[in-house]
Order: sequence, then structure tokens, then C-alpha cells
Amino acid sequence: MFDLPVLNAPAQEASLYAPSDAATQDQAARKLYVETYGCHMNASDSEIVKGVMHSNGYAMTDKPDDADVILLNTCAIRDNAEKKIHERLKHLKFYKRRRQDLVIGVLGCMAERMREELVIQKNIVDLVIGPDEYRTLPALVEKAFQGEKGIAVKLSRVETYDDIEPLRTEGISAWIAIMRGCDKFCTFCVVPFTRGRERSRAAHLIVDETKRLWDAGFKEVSLLGQNVNSYHDDVAGTDFADLLRATARAVPEMRIRYTTSHPYDMSDKLIETMAEFDNICKYVHLPVQSGSDRVLQAMNRDYTVEHYKERLRKIKELMPGCALTTDIIVGFPTETEEEHHMTLELMREIRYDGAFMFKYSPRERTKAWKMEDDVPEETKTRRLNEIIEQQQRIATEINQALIGTIEKVLVEGEGRRDATKWKGRTDTNKFVMFPHLTDEASGKTAGYVVGDIVSIRITKATSMTLVGEIVA
Repeated sequence: MFDLPVLNAPAQEASLYAPSDAATQDQAARKLYVETYGCHMNASDSEIVKGVMHSNGYAMTDKPDDADVILLNTCAIRDNAEKKIHERLKHLKFYKRRRQDLVIGVLGCMAERMREELVIQKNIVDLVIGPDEYRTLPALVEKAFQGEKGIAVKLSRVETYDDIEPLRTEGISAWIAIMRGCDKFCTFCVVPFTRGRERSRAAHLIVDETKRLWDAGFKEVSLLGQNVNSYHDDVAGTDFADLLRATARAVPEMRIRYTTSHPYDMSDKLIETMAEFDNICKYVHLPVQSGSDRVLQAMNRDYTVEHYKERLRKIKELMPGCALTTDIIVGFPTETEEEHHMTLELMREIRYDGAFMFKYSPRERTKAWKMEDDVPEETKTRRLNEIIEQQQRIATEINQALIGTIEKVLVEGEGRRDATKWKGRTDTNKFVMFPHLTDEASGKTAGYVVGDIVSIRITKATSMTLVGEIVA
């Protein structure tokens, strides 16, 4: 099980992304397998990688046993993410021993950060490709088949992959990367060093891609960026709120989401745009990281707790039912017990629907790397457990308050463990399970298909999942 599955497009629309006949004939027998770790941006990048390789004649496979090329798209945001890749590379030695001509590559943020170590110390790796060098993949893979190892990790100030059509092969939800890089330089974050500086795609190209996805059968799209709020098309003079408005108008029946926001750049204009359009999902992920102004300043977050709370008040004022989620880091250098309790208090006051919660992990090249990591590991673990336990209680209470309500759910298909239980998501990004009526089970037809929006009456709830039944 990997951190994040890649969401793909309907299989019947695969022709939209087909390679040229010449490319297909040239490499028809070769198959590519990609594993994706980390954030939504990595999932989007994997689709770009597949698009590049598919246009050069490579077929996709979901089984590493069948692959001629295995690529790991990696995350470097925390030490634990990198440990997963090192463990996975150990497992891939089995495939390499069995097939000496197998090409194994490491892509993404970890590739840029640890290029020499991956190629020299992990001699199983043939390629190390950074997030701005995916165009070089076909040529470097061909050289790797001839025994030549390759490293391409140069960061770009202009690369946006605007002309690359991502390869999406099934599903109803899609990612669109609207920008790359980050200029915030939070002291704990390695992203500006692994993904480079901010640059935005042209707004009209993003809108056009969204319309193509709708025509291809997608029902939901997520606009992605390390900080989408700072998106700006300098040529058109378009900011993120303008882009969101244009996208909502272009595909009025399509659900539109976005991530991730930065509190400093969460403008009134953006909140008002969200409230204006029904097809813009009422869900905001707004990382707070800490409930202490002093810690936020040490993190270089550029906002205070009061500014953050004022933004949430504005969101709730214009969108009373809007769901809120966040990121929290515990054990940042010099964080005191009192400051930890400030974070707990902030969580109790805001009452998030969900949160991604982590122990601070020192990353090389960041400013925090030079600080003393002075919070003991056992203290970090205790603090993390405390915020997790509190958040689970809050999320359970929020979800149980929905029992008896009727929610509009976008049907995603069968559950993992039971084909008679189907799954979907609400506008507020809550996961819902419900019985699927079939001829065999009830003598009735279900009356809906994947991609439909159905009404579900909620009957049960946990901190993570709602359970309900179809309303006729």
C-alpha cells in the first residue's frame, strides 16, 4: 500500500492520450510501471511521466513483474517518506536479479535531493530524474537499456509541462497542476529546494484542459499547487480567484476542488468566489502548523494565529457548511509544552473536520536544519498522540452530527473489501459508504452508475467515514 493512489481517467477515453503510430511501432513491447509516493502533486507528476513515456511508445502496466521500466516517484517532505523509498529499493533487488536488463529509476523530490547517494550507494538505481526533467526520460531510459546510468535533476524557472497531456486511464476524478514550485521558504520545508521557485501555467490552457476532462467523462477536478493561492498568470493578469471563477463557468456541472492553500494568501476575493459557485466544493484545506505565534514566526509562516482565525471566520460567514482540514507539525525546534497546548486549544476552538498531523522531521538545506532539534523523540511522540486523539474525537462528533441528514454523494464505485458496498464523496470531501442494490441482492436495479451524484441518508459515522443508504 502506497501513500497515494494515482487517480486516472475513463478507459474508454484512452484514445485521447494515445501515442503516435511511429512511437508505438518503435517501442511496442516495452512496459512501464510507476509507483507514486507522497502528495497530490506527485500523483499529478506521475500522470505527466506516463504521458511522456506513452507518447514515446511505452505501454503501461500495473504489475512490476511485467515491467521493463520501474519508476518510483518519491517524496522528500519528511524523513519517514524517504525511508519508505529505501525499503522499497531493497525489495526491487529481487526484480533486478531476475532481469538484468530491467531499468529502475527514482523520480521527484527525493531524486533531486539525494542524486549521488541513489546512484552510487544504491547501485540498483539506473536513473535519477528531478521534477523538472521529465522530458528527458525517454532518452535516458534508452541509454539505461545500453548500460549507461543517468542523472537529470536541474531545476527550471520556466518548466510547467503545458504541452504535455497527462496519461489518465480510468476513474472520475483528475488532478490538474496549475503551477509548480514554491516561494514561501518555510523554515521546515524542502520543497523550494526540490521543486524550485513558483511559476504558473497559462489560465486559458488550464480551463481548456478542464473542459477536455469533462468531455472525456470526468466528474471532478482538483487544481493543484504547492500554494495555489499565489497562482498568477502574468500575461492575462489572472489570479487564482479569477482562474477558479473561469473554470467553474466553463464546466458548470463538474465538481471543482483545489489544494493546497496558504493562510497568508487566502483572500476575501477567493472566499467570495468559492461561495458564489455551487460547483466549487465547500471544502478548504488550510495548514496552520502550530497554535503558537512564536513557533509560526520561527517557521516563517508569515501570519499570526489571529489572522488565521479571521480567515476561517470569513469562510464560515460566507459558507456556513464548509468543511475545514489542516496540517499540524508537533515538536518543532524549541516548541514548549505550553505552545503544544496552544495548538490543542486552537484545534478545540476551530474544530477541524480532519487533519494531517506529523512529528517535526529535520530536512537538509532548510533553515530549520541549522536549528537544534531539541524536542526529545519521546516528547514528540506523546504530543503527536495527544493531537491525534483529540482530532479523532472532534471529527467523530462532527460526523455523528450528520446522522439523519441527506448528503449529495459523487459515486466512485465498489468498496475495496465488499462489492455490495459502494463508496463516494460529499461536496465537503467526506468519505461515504452505502449498500449497492443489485439484481442478485434485491431484485432491483441500482439506478445509478459511477460518476452519478446520489442522495444518501447518513445512518452511522466514525471519525473518517460516513455510512448511509440511498434515498429513493
